[in-house]
Formats: sequence, structure tokens, C-alpha cells
Amino acid sequence: MAVSVANCSFSVLNASVKLQSSCVSSPWCFVAASQKKSLNLKRKSSRSDSSSPILNPETQKNYPGRVRDDSPNPPQKMAFKAFGSPKKEKKEPLSDFSRDQQTDPGKIHDASFLNAVVKVYCTHTAPDYSLPWQKQRQWSSTGSAFMIGDGKLLTNAHCVEHDTQVKVKRRGDDRKYVAKVLVRGVDCDIALLSVESEDFWKGAEPLRLGHLPRLQDSVTVVGYPLGGDTISVTKGVVSRIEVTSYAHGSSDLLGIQIDAAINPGNSGGPAFNDQGECIGVAFQVYRSEETENIGYVIPTTVVSHFLTDYERNGKYTGYPCLGVLLQKLENPALRECLKVPTNEGVLVRRVEPTSDASKVLKEGDVIVSFDDLHVGCEGTVPFRSSERIAFRYLISQKFAGDIAELGIIRAGEHKKVQVVLRPRVHLVPYHIDGGQPSYIIVAGLVFTPLSEPLIEEECEDTIGLKLLTKARYSVARFRGEQIVILSQVLANEVNIGYEDMNNQQVLKFNGIPIRNIHHLAHLIDMCKDKYLVFEFEDNYVAVLEREASNSASLCILKDYGIPSERSADLLEPYVDPIDDTQALDQGIGDSPVSNLEIGFDGLVWA
Repeated sequence: MAVSVANCSFSVLNASVKLQSSCVSSPWCFVAASQKKSLNLKRKSSRSDSSSPILNPETQKNYPGRVRDDSPNPPQKMAFKAFGSPKKEKKEPLSDFSRDQQTDPGKIHDASFLNAVVKVYCTHTAPDYSLPWQKQRQWSSTGSAFMIGDGKLLTNAHCVEHDTQVKVKRRGDDRKYVAKVLVRGVDCDIALLSVESEDFWKGAEPLRLGHLPRLQDSVTVVGYPLGGDTISVTKGVVSRIEVTSYAHGSSDLLGIQIDAAINPGNSGGPAFNDQGECIGVAFQVYRSEETENIGYVIPTTVVSHFLTDYERNGKYTGYPCLGVLLQKLENPALRECLKVPTNEGVLVRRVEPTSDASKVLKEGDVIVSFDDLHVGCEGTVPFRSSERIAFRYLISQKFAGDIAELGIIRAGEHKKVQVVLRPRVHLVPYHIDGGQPSYIIVAGLVFTPLSEPLIEEECEDTIGLKLLTKARYSVARFRGEQIVILSQVLANEVNIGYEDMNNQQVLKFNGIPIRNIHHLAHLIDMCKDKYLVFEFEDNYVAVLEREASNSASLCILKDYGIPSERSADLLEPYVDPIDDTQALDQGIGDSPVSNLEIGFDGLVWA
């Protein structure tokens, strides 16, 4: 299925084993809706493609072409992934619009709420994951945002990702004001901005969040998409409300599907109902030759959860997860074998070792209720009056640290158990905390943790299939675990014979299994042996003489113009992440991280 991708696309890597390097055939290209300004930069060939393969052909039937509509078009392709669930539908107060203030579709240009929508100008500087000690050249993009009161603006996280400067401009004003990014919610693709200038807020009327709309409700999308500099308005209807995949955070949250046109630059802009209430934030579109006008809006329930989380904790803690792989129980024989008397429940097939559920749930348990709400055999629960929605929706109503009560059937016996819900731990992260990857250089050998941005930047051409499969299908055995790889070798006399090594996982140092990049740095610092012995995947070994390596380090850094032999975070004291020594005895899991990876909706992570 060919996918039409705008020239300012922003690709997001989904979690499937990708055996192809071509991006055009991918149905899941997330097109950026922030309008990129051309800098006429010469890019590496690995970064020049405007899209990337997201799912393998087996999965195209599920999500054949969702496109993120407005993130900036970066010089390098970024990959992101995570699992969250849709947000609890919070009853938001209705706006102050009275009936005589309701918007006349024929006079929407006179609506005062349009003045709350602003244009966002962002300059981005992303890390260079292949050369982790430096950043890439900057690029610019534009998007949209809107006022929510208290001197704050709401926009999409991908509009201000890797920002070095953010400016905003109001409708009808020729001045740009400097804005500050207060917080980003990567998994829900929302960011909060502040503007200190009092002139910017003069006469401003912040928007109020409305309720979750119904099917066929009218919706108006407002923003600053490409094609001009002034505000743009498109109109349509709500066509679907369900748990959907978020391109930027690669999470599953509640989403509103609309048929109003959404284009690059619309991201972060509000969607209104006929009463002038904001019912969501435009953020991605679905593009393919077989579809037209399928756009997505982040509902106000998700926005409210994000704001509440930030207000409670002073930071964004993220969406929690249950940490279990579930199988549907549609087959009567399967239910009978598990001693499930009714047509309900989902089967636990895998419990992540890093989740609190691993303390109370076992493989073979059947979850039949969540906080006393019955779970159907297809993994759905009641939603509003006559609808059903994915079980993950209930989890997304919770906050990190909340407790959920599960009703389970274990060997035919009904039980109630309580589980603490926490954000998921990713063995291979989709975003880098702090914005810059960790690294350490030893005698020219560059070590760094494996991440989705690194995989995307390398275009998988030099990532071995075995390592790529492990990255896609493995789960962390303990919090803090990382896959550490030898990214490249900076040629020098001390490392002769190893120059062609790249993108290989290092398993042990001097016989000790490596837990993460900080652990490797700690082992190297503490080493008093004559030799530094690195054991890699496929039984390959590299040996360096310790004193010679130390002597060559300064010369190598000078020759390659590298400011430091390690990232700043590795200068901190090392703390062992393992509380349970049995975690090391468990093999790295081989369960897929979601139903999207296997092209079969019988299994799904919660």
C-alpha cells in the first residue's frame, strides 16, 4: 500500500521487526503537521527519506496508514515507542459560552475564540545518535497552540521536541514572543508553554475544555497549516472515538477521528464544537491512497489527565500500565479448559518482570474485572451508553502509583487482587531522557545504549537482524536494564583489527555481564587487570591492553575532535539497579510488545 507523505514528514518507528529499508511502502508514516522551513541543509543519505517503514506487511490490516500530522521534519528520522492507555473521561466544566454566543458556522471568522489560537515557531537541535557527543544542525518548523489560562499555552509535544528556541505569535499581531517549554508529555503528545510578556496576554480570552463529543457531532479545526501565514479553519464531523495509536509517543490512548482536513502546521491547534468549546487537540492524520480526510484529535479527557498529572507532581509522570500480555478468550473450548464459566475475561500470557503485577499475577490467570467493571472475552469494557472500548482504556484513567483491583480466575477459583500501576519500563527506549544519549569511549571503541532513535538513524542497515529482533521483542528483566552496543570504532593503532566493528551488542566485560551503560563505565573504572576484555554477541571478543588504552585515549579524542571520553551522566556514582538477584537468571523475554508487531489482534499488551 503506497503512502502519500508530505515533504515535511516526521517518521515514527513502531515496534515490529522491520526487514525492509524502504519507507514508502509503510502504512504507518506519521506526517508532521508543523510546517518545516527550508534551511537547504545537505543531509546524510540515511536521513534524506521523508518517511520510514512502521509495520511489516502482516500488520497493515490493523493500522494501514496513520500519519502524524504536524511534527517538525527533522534532519534525522526519530523513532519513538511506548505503551499507555486512553485517559479517564473527566467531566470538564462547560465553557462560559451562552446560547446567544454559540458559533454560527457562517460567521466563524467573527468568533472570539479564534483569537486564542496562536502560531508556534520552533528551532530544533536534535542529538546525533551515531555521534552521541554532538548534536545535529538545527532546523525550524511551525505549528499551532492555544491559550488555556494562567499564562499558559497548550500544544503538541512533537512541535517543540529538541527545542532550542520557541516563539509564538497571536492572530493579527506582527510581533513574536519568546515562549518557554514547561513540560512535555511524550506518550500523550502534549506540551505546556508559558509566555512571560504581559503584552502577549492583553485582551486574551483563554479557551475552556468541553466534554467528549458524540459521533456525528460537528467539529472545527483551527490552526496555522502550510499554504499561508494566516489562521486556517476547516470543518467536519466526529466519525469515530476509540483507543488509537499515538504516533509521537507510540502509545495507545483515547482518540477522536474526524473528517475535517488536517495538514502540516495544524498540530497543537484546537478542535471546537458548535458551542465554541475546545473538544481536543489536532495531532496526526492517516494517509494512504485508499483513504481520505482521516484526522485525529487528542480528546479533552487526555488533556485533563496531562494537566492534572503536572499539577499534582510538579512534573509529568506519564501514563501507567498493567504490564501484562493478554490473550482474548473468544473460543468456548479455551474458556472451558481454563474453568471460566461465563463469556468474559482475558488470559494472562506474560507478566513483565518490572511491573508490580508480577507480584500478584501469574501466567494462566484470567482477568474478568477491573475495579469491578467486567472485561469481555474480546478484551473490551462498556463505554458510555451503548459502546464498548478496549480494556486498556480503564488503565489510562489511572495515574502513576494508583491501585487497581482486579478480579481474576485462577485454576477455577475466583480471587480479588490489587496491583500498583506504574509507567512501563522499556528495554529499548523510544525517547532519550535529557535529550542526549549516554556514551563512553574506550581506546576508540564507542559504547552507547541501544535506542529507537539510534535504530532509526542507522536505518537498520547496519543493525543485525538478531539485535534488531531482540530490540523489538524483548522486555526488561529489571529497572535500569539496557542493551549496550559498540556503535563504532575510531581507528587508532591501539585498536588495530577492530576498525570494522559496529552496532554489536556487548554482553560482558572481563567476564561480568553488563547491566547498562553506567555499569560498563563503572567496571572499566574499577578494572585493575592487565587487559580489557569485551565479549560480544555471537561469541566475538575484543581485547585491549589497559595501560596502552589509557595512554591512547587523549590522542584519540583530539584527533576526532571529541570533547570528553564519556557523557556527563556517567560521571555520577554508579548505583546498582538490581534489587532481586534472580532477575539476572531470567532470560531476556521474547514476547512481542504489542498486537501491532504480530499482525494478529488476539494478543495485546495492557
